[in-house]
Amino acid sequence: MILSLKNVSKTYSNGVKALDNVTIDINAGMFGLLGPNGAGKSSLMRTIATLQSPDSGSIHLDGLDILNNKIEFRKNLGYLPQEFGVYPKMSAHDLLHYFASLKGITNKSERRAIVEKALEVTNLTDVQDKHVAGYSGGMKQRFGIAQLLLNNPKLIIVDEPTAGLDPAERHRFLNVLREIGTNHIVIFSTHIVDDVKELCTDMAILNGGKILAQSTPKQMVASLQDKVWTTTVNREAIEKMQKDYNVISSSYNEDNMLTVRVYGDVSPGAAFAKANPTLEDVYFTTLSSDKFTTQPEIV
Repeated sequence: MILSLKNVSKTYSNGVKALDNVTIDINAGMFGLLGPNGAGKSSLMRTIATLQSPDSGSIHLDGLDILNNKIEFRKNLGYLPQEFGVYPKMSAHDLLHYFASLKGITNKSERRAIVEKALEVTNLTDVQDKHVAGYSGGMKQRFGIAQLLLNNPKLIIVDEPTAGLDPAERHRFLNVLREIGTNHIVIFSTHIVDDVKELCTDMAILNGGKILAQSTPKQMVASLQDKVWTTTVNREAIEKMQKDYNVISSSYNEDNMLTVRVYGDVSPGAAFAKANPTLEDVYFTTLSSDKFTTQPEIV
């Protein structure tokens, strides 16, 4: 099972080039699409979901030309956008039966089994009789996954699904995605590095509508081995550090000093110690090599 994009480009009427010659192959499993806000992630997700047409390029799912066979493709698609509405006074149980009917599952016993399985996978069985409108943010996101699982899609797209969730809800939601990721192509679009690190077996970094890098998280981190260095400075020294070195990131420590991480093929000096690279280091160094980005923020 493979999703293949070749030379996909999209420019909006206001002149913004949202996608710039995107070429990528995505196999079964959890695929993380990582990039900052405004990078083009949602534009790419909507294009793959056939909610908008690219200006050029092709997209195939297992050989099916999805841009010219949208109806057939959508039978194999599950799409969870950043925001989705629900009927205010219907339970999860009733809504899922309703959506299953819309998807053509007319046999009652078959529909019951499918709905029960979707509720079980998303850990919503115990609250299936509650109105979905009263669910927490994380529960609504899990309900979104439940409804897209009804037709057993080959391709599942989730766009920024953990934004706004508290840590416990985020953990539960990621566990749901882990469970379904083994038997589907799941594209997980996010700006949160930890989500990709915890979840994905393959990933790409997108910015300015371009794919800047693609590999496994492990291989990406390994590419920075022996190239990340760290030191501690006071707040007043950070501007000079950013001028003199390739600063990856800066963060305050418990002593209210800044721990600075620097990229370099060799040690920047005696004040620096070698650090183990992280996926966040990969993310910032990849973005900093791209002309669309600015200096790393102090966090």
